[in-house]
Amino acid sequence: MIQIKNLWKRYGSVDVLQGLTLNANKGEILVILGRSGVGKSVLLRHIIGIEKPDQGTIDIDGTCISNLPKEQLYNAVKNMGMLFQGAALFDSMNIEENTAFYLKQHGNPLTKEPLTPEEIREKVTQALAMVGLAGTEKKLPSDLSGGMRKRAGLARLIVYRPSILLYDEPTTGLDPITAQQINELIVTTQNELKGTSIVVTHDINSALFMADRLALHQDGKIAYVAPPEEFMNIQDPTIEFLRNSLTHNLRKQNP
Repeated sequence: MIQIKNLWKRYGSVDVLQGLTLNANKGEILVILGRSGVGKSVLLRHIIGIEKPDQGTIDIDGTCISNLPKEQLYNAVKNMGMLFQGAALFDSMNIEENTAFYLKQHGNPLTKEPLTPEEIREKVTQALAMVGLAGTEKKLPSDLSGGMRKRAGLARLIVYRPSILLYDEPTTGLDPITAQQINELIVTTQNELKGTSIVVTHDINSALFMADRLALHQDGKIAYVAPPEEFMNIQDPTIEFLRNSLTHNLRKQNP
């Protein structure tokens, strides 16, 4: 379980996180909605330990990671993984090397024992097959479409089977068909790994497809958290906009 309490983060004179509190339950997909620039990605970077809060705490399965030294922090977050907005693949490495990177650096995440090249190759093959990229092992990221790069980033994430998965705007810049394929892969991955997933997005269609619960991030805080049907009935201007946006999209599809 992830417990975030009274999180504050300031950049210069701007308070991006302003006492944010949120829990993510084991085994759920929690989708955080919000406008661009409100700090959704900042929140993910705090959860995985890339950034430190100015104030507040983040507990991962009972361990407060907010001020841990480097070695202890690694042990606390080793079973976490993140799909960055731009996939963040290494341009000079082919897809097989990108996918194998974590395993080559860290070995088995549970035992810390090194893996043989054959074991790594088998895990990479399985991960790429799971995201529909079998046969792309020798291609470079520049050879792939935007949607395929997202899939490759997802393969690099799931190859070591983390128990907590973070997704930063996973469908941004993708056409509707490809975006839906990514949504389905996130749900499939969740069902396969039986972990905890946190997805940040501004795409209400994707959010409703994936979420067990929805949270609204605004004014530096989480304003509401609820199951999808309950969330969409909350009387709030931002949620009303999301409802209207959803209705508008349906009308465009079914004139």
